[in-house]
Amino acid sequence: MEPTRLIIDCDPGVDDAFALALAMAAPEAIEILGITCVAGNRGLEHTERNTRRLCTLLGRTDIPVYRGCPRPIMFPEPTETKVHGVDGFGDVTSLPEPTFEAAPGHAVTFLIDTLMREPSGSVTVCTMGPMTNLAVAIVQEPRIVPRIKELVFMGGAAFRSARVRIADLNFYGDPHAAHIVVTAGIPQTMFGIDVTLECDLTEAEVERLEAVGSPACRILAEMFRAYAVGDRCVHDICPIAWLLDPTLFATVEGHIDVEHGSVLTRGITVARIHPRKLEGFTPNATIATEVERDRLVALLITRLAALPTADPAPPSARRTA
Repeated sequence: MEPTRLIIDCDPGVDDAFALALAMAAPEAIEILGITCVAGNRGLEHTERNTRRLCTLLGRTDIPVYRGCPRPIMFPEPTETKVHGVDGFGDVTSLPEPTFEAAPGHAVTFLIDTLMREPSGSVTVCTMGPMTNLAVAIVQEPRIVPRIKELVFMGGAAFRSARVRIADLNFYGDPHAAHIVVTAGIPQTMFGIDVTLECDLTEAEVERLEAVGSPACRILAEMFRAYAVGDRCVHDICPIAWLLDPTLFATVEGHIDVEHGSVLTRGITVARIHPRKLEGFTPNATIATEVERDRLVALLITRLAALPTADPAPPSARRTA
């Protein structure tokens, strides 16, 4: 079976780091064509640098990393969160500095050029942050839409509960972008925060990861403990895990859109799933509804344990970029 040829769009973020590491830990199943960065969990200067730091740690400096949009389409500033620390990676000092530069050119240009160059239907896109880069690419070059094999994304919330009453950060951060993307007509699978909130890591599981002893697992465990002060869920691993084993999730077909015209309901997902509510609408998304959490965590730890990594250089020997 041929590996999924994947462009990852992200805003690292500790949970993004786990998702990127999971993708890099499965080279037989996922071929990463490039990583595009967007402002989200932290500003673009942090998210882009964090991506290169992680690639350096995991020995994947061959993957091109692109700087994308520094702010949402219609709002002057990104919606950042402090749960990831000042630098976005829990302010962990053991991470190596990046040993390579960001690729020349803009993330939007890379998305357009790659999707127009590669055979139609051969490239999957995964978004883990605000959808600004992909939305701008669609507006600039609508012909990319039918060329995308599939979009898998973490964002939104199809179902409300006591834990999920507002929009998630990704849709809230750029609701206009989310609306453009999810209504574009791309085959898509949604992993909303109503599902990803089930994907927490216990301290015992973090200790299992740390006990692997590799530099990558030790540093990821350290990052998670800093992040866990405010959030224990590795939300962004879900779309990557789906590509590796879709049986981890229960799904339904439905129609989704994103509220982008109101301040009070900014970024809320409008999901139509019940047949009566679908009248007049054609399903446009596969929506994850449940996750087998224990199997998901087992997959994560098993894959991360097999990561090839080089031991980070001591601080005095690190090269900055």
